Amino acid sequence: MVTRISGLASGMDTDSLVKKLMDAERIPLNKFKQKKQTLEWQRDDYRSMNTLLLDFRSTLTQMKLSTNYRVRTTASTDEAKVTATATSSAGQSSYSISSVKQLATAATVVNTGGISKDSTNKVDTSKSLFENKEAFNPTASGFDWKTGSVESQTITLGKEKTTTQLKLASGQTINTIDVDGKTIVDTTKMNVKVNGQNYKIITDETHTLTGQEVLVKPDGSLTFADSVAKNGDINVKVEFVANKAVDTFTVGKDTTTTQLSKGSINAVNSFTITEGGTSNTYIVEDNKIKSAPGSTDSIGDIDITTGKITWSKPFADDTKVEVDYTQNYFTFNLQTSTSKGDVSENYLIQGSSSLNAVISKVNSSNVGVSMMYDSFSDKVTLTRTETGDFKKDVADITIGGSFLTDVLKFDQNDVKEGQNAKFTINNLETERNSNTFTMNGVSFTLKQTFNDNADSTLNTTPPITVSVNNDTNQVFENIKKFVTQYNELIDKIQKKTSEERYRAYTPLTDEQREQLSDKQQEQWEEKAKSGLLRRDSTLTSLLTKMRTDFYTSVDNSEAGMYDQLAKIGISTTANYLEGGKLEINETKLKAAIEADPQAVEKLFNASGNGYGQQGIVQRLYDSVNNTMDKIKERAGNAYSTNAQFTLGKELNLLNTKIDSFEDRLLKIEDRYYKQFTAMEQAISKANSQSASLMQYFS
Repeated sequence: MVTRISGLASGMDTDSLVKKLMDAERIPLNKFKQKKQTLEWQRDDYRSMNTLLLDFRSTLTQMKLSTNYRVRTTASTDEAKVTATATSSAGQSSYSISSVKQLATAATVVNTGGISKDSTNKVDTSKSLFENKEAFNPTASGFDWKTGSVESQTITLGKEKTTTQLKLASGQTINTIDVDGKTIVDTTKMNVKVNGQNYKIITDETHTLTGQEVLVKPDGSLTFADSVAKNGDINVKVEFVANKAVDTFTVGKDTTTTQLSKGSINAVNSFTITEGGTSNTYIVEDNKIKSAPGSTDSIGDIDITTGKITWSKPFADDTKVEVDYTQNYFTFNLQTSTSKGDVSENYLIQGSSSLNAVISKVNSSNVGVSMMYDSFSDKVTLTRTETGDFKKDVADITIGGSFLTDVLKFDQNDVKEGQNAKFTINNLETERNSNTFTMNGVSFTLKQTFNDNADSTLNTTPPITVSVNNDTNQVFENIKKFVTQYNELIDKIQKKTSEERYRAYTPLTDEQREQLSDKQQEQWEEKAKSGLLRRDSTLTSLLTKMRTDFYTSVDNSEAGMYDQLAKIGISTTANYLEGGKLEINETKLKAAIEADPQAVEKLFNASGNGYGQQGIVQRLYDSVNNTMDKIKERAGNAYSTNAQFTLGKELNLLNTKIDSFEDRLLKIEDRYYKQFTAMEQAISKANSQSASLMQYFS
């Protein structure tokens, strides 16, 4: 660092003098920085043009699709009985529906009577079923209460893995049953779902597993067929009943309540508290946690309905509590015949659940049945969510479990099976599972039966005709929107390429900014940025190319007589200064769409083997795409590094020059200060000598 002595001997303002000298030296550097700013503005202008072209290219991509030119409209001669909609794939045609003998219905069953014991005091559907069991008619016997612990786990089966393991607590096993002296998993109380699909449970270890089967063992291991997890990790959800629940948690001095994971507690097998390394066992008597039967002291209360524990004593922090207990639960089963085959699901219901929770569980399951309770009639219904007749070996809805038959009073014999819609279309008698179905791209909806008498002489309703036609107005609007977007694009490009270039307005230096107000800076930069793409060859060439794309004839047999835009009523405006904007003769365009919609479509989107056979949209797409590539090559995009495009390379070169010049300026500034310091030292020395002489002569 150069020692800088500022005017001590000479009295000169050295810093000011050096600054002025350096201002002159910095003139080339300022020009470099102004050039850099100009290039950055130009780069940004190019990128904004590419953004416009990207938006227009997206429009062109859409205009390639036939759906823009084949917008179908349908009409029914009696919409009270039959309605229809059509996709672009539907041909222009008509259909005659001469009869609808029956509509498709869903399988349903209504229970045989009220479920409440007292008709004036209906069942409270929001209360716990175990605590509310006496409110049902009949009483609790129909619930078939059992004890254990209802569990649910979601585990991941990794790719190429076929075996996974349920996480069971110490001493906890899947509920098992004994069959001929052999203990097996009770599969009647279990569900295994892979990515939402129910799997059939197998307990025979000698069985060869197939696609939707799973081997379950009492220790909680699950084994799937090899094909299950080949394409990646899968989620396996398992619902099962364990012999008991084991909750382990910690409490501390500030703990006043604890919530067990289960409610509707039947019995507490053990209650162990480990505090300060010492373990003590407690019992639960009269809902109180005691050290021994008959003890008057208790450390807390337990609500057997909710499983909430309220402590009456403080604990040392990190005290461990382990509760081993069972809860009340019951099960039932529903099976349905669906379009995807027979689906069965077991429902494991905790005693703390309400009837509302049971209904929600059924309705959200994969069995495809909707359950509803009507408080006015006090009745419950089951309705399959799919219409149609799918039953094979079993009924459309199969009911299993005393909760459904004894508590909710469903009778299997009362199931009203689903039926298919039966109708005659174009003299063809046929059926569908749903009242809404699709034929040849046309979606029909049957609303009423008619001409359904066995005696044909009584069928007097005339056939209903559904006609499918091209929606001329919508096709016109699609083309009009495209033309509007094209006009907006060329307007913006033309304005950019014809902007005035104010060469006297160069980017402001830092010193110049200090001398101007914010408004003056804004006005200056507006002129400095103007015209950076004036007469740009890439953009002006695109305008010329797009005009050529529009007016070159489409030499394609599919376009028929409509081989030019002018023939369908689209031409350039009379004002040549608008750069080739298009205008539409609405009457002529609509007439062309009505007369030959396919020819109009091919005029725009024909693929063709060469330029002459390509439709206008395909030509424009290629032209826009090529221009975007050129602009990207020159100006890059937001993800490009400077080394990947032309302007970026120029910016890198300028940055190198700026860094080098700034280093050079530092050296020049140091040299000036050295020179002034030497001068100050010389003057100081001369002054000292002069003072000595004056003293000597005096």
